[in-house]
Amino acid sequence: MKHFFTIAAVLVAFANVSRSQDASDSQPVIKEVIRAVGGPEKLLRKFRMKERFHGGSEPTPPAGESPQVRESILDAPGYWWVGKQDRTDEPAKFDVWAWTLVALTDAKSKIAVVPDVVEHERPVMGLRISESITPPLELYFDKETKLLVRMDWRSDIYRFSEWREHDGAKYAAKTILFKKATGKPWFYHEITEMERLKELPADLPR
Repeated sequence: MKHFFTIAAVLVAFANVSRSQDASDSQPVIKEVIRAVGGPEKLLRKFRMKERFHGGSEPTPPAGESPQVRESILDAPGYWWVGKQDRTDEPAKFDVWAWTLVALTDAKSKIAVVPDVVEHERPVMGLRISESITPPLELYFDKETKLLVRMDWRSDIYRFSEWREHDGAKYAAKTILFKKATGKPWFYHEITEMERLKELPADLPR
């Protein structure tokens, strides 16, 4: 019985060390990727964006159809409004919180390095965010530019491109969502305008 408790204690200690090492190993990567988009003080936290998007397997909408457009205001992960409509219950607010990289700075986030994957025939480095986002989410970054190229969450793979800059912050203007199960694209999204907000409009419902 004494041996059982000794082995259990060793296993618990090893797990705690592993978690500590994961957190420690992730810090240099976190600093690099945040620096690549402008630094911690430039991360997009409160902002307005104009969007254009459509569903389907092709980069352009079907003949005779136009892409949808909307204007969103975000203070992720707490709030998301389309116009003045509260969309706080929309889970996609967490993917916005992730691609802005603000989730990497949150004290509730547990962050660990994950194995590289291959994107466009190049290995990319990954971080997993858990506890603050459920289920856990993986972000993958180009090893040279340190910019976000892919995000895996729930049943989708997000692929990012066309980097732009606003008020010192870099962001990917275009995103294509692919289904993990099939590898096929199903949603195309573009940010056509970005505006950082110092304060949220007072007339938004909360």
